[in-house]
Amino acid sequence: MGSIGRPKQALVLSERAREELEGVSRSRSLPHGLVRRAKSILLSAQGLSNIEVGKRIGMSNWMVGEWRKRYLRQGIMGLYDESRPGGPRSIDDDAIACLIRKTLHSTPRNATHWTCRSLAEQTGVSKSTVQRVWRAFGLQPHRQKHFQLSTDPFFVEKVRDIVGLYLNPPDKALVLCADEKSQVQALERTQPMLPMGLGYVEGVTHNYLRHGTTTLFAALDVATGKVFTQCKRRHRHQEFLQFLRHLDSSVPQHLDIHLILDNYATHKHERVRRWLATRPRYHVHYTPTYSSWLNQVEIWFNIITQKAIRRGSFRSVRDMVQRIERFVKRYNAQAQPFAWTATADSIMQKLKRLCEVIHGTQH
Repeated sequence: MGSIGRPKQALVLSERAREELEGVSRSRSLPHGLVRRAKSILLSAQGLSNIEVGKRIGMSNWMVGEWRKRYLRQGIMGLYDESRPGGPRSIDDDAIACLIRKTLHSTPRNATHWTCRSLAEQTGVSKSTVQRVWRAFGLQPHRQKHFQLSTDPFFVEKVRDIVGLYLNPPDKALVLCADEKSQVQALERTQPMLPMGLGYVEGVTHNYLRHGTTTLFAALDVATGKVFTQCKRRHRHQEFLQFLRHLDSSVPQHLDIHLILDNYATHKHERVRRWLATRPRYHVHYTPTYSSWLNQVEIWFNIITQKAIRRGSFRSVRDMVQRIERFVKRYNAQAQPFAWTATADSIMQKLKRLCEVIHGTQH
């Protein structure tokens, strides 16, 4: 007995169309409905009936047929949901443009920046409308991003030198990014913390007792992500020399050491320079002024601050130092190098764009 119903239009997929559909069908980030529709088209292209396809992916045979028709008419774009009609817009393009211009090119008389309420009052639209426009165009008048351009006359040369070490490290050598985190305070909260619960965050009192400070010296191995650390009471050149001796004893003698440092006076002290000059395996690379972001150890300092120091409560400096040492031990056991992807040219291009923006604001 022959098949019942109208014959289906042949569904033949090109190689490119099949690759697109397979990519959508394997996606874990696209909407689930779109993924199912792509699977239904792939199964239909194999010659399966609508009923068989529906059973495999949990869709009615009628819906399988509808999406099949949509695909035949529009291709893969036919599998996406069509935009649904909503209420009419409450604000026209001119009003939106006015909001944006006012946000970008003016400030209120009695404040440094606009708020949703102040701009709504000034323009006569609702506060929620201002919020939607700002969100749509990525406007955040309440926020600032800090920057500082380097005035180092050898900025370009130093950037190329340090980035070159990151992207093409030398053979038989260690690239170490070193610095110190000074004035790490051992703070003890005066009252116990309230644990996090459903619907509320962890509670911590703003009162604390000061038990002193320590300086955390650290050197990050760019190749492995591991760190060498020492805690000292002060951060003079004497302590920095002690840390260098610690590095010297920890790194095998047959390896050269490329040391990346900032321009802090301690790192350029006469005794430090003399110590480095008598050891030929040390090659010092200073970052440009105001360019600590080039030193990868700053990334690690942020990690230990967020995970072990900032939210801690310490009864003494010794207690804090022990907590830091335990964190470093666990960190080194599973350390991974940071993925540095910025080239010297990309950094220069970004700075060029920033300078052009700054120059444009001065007219």
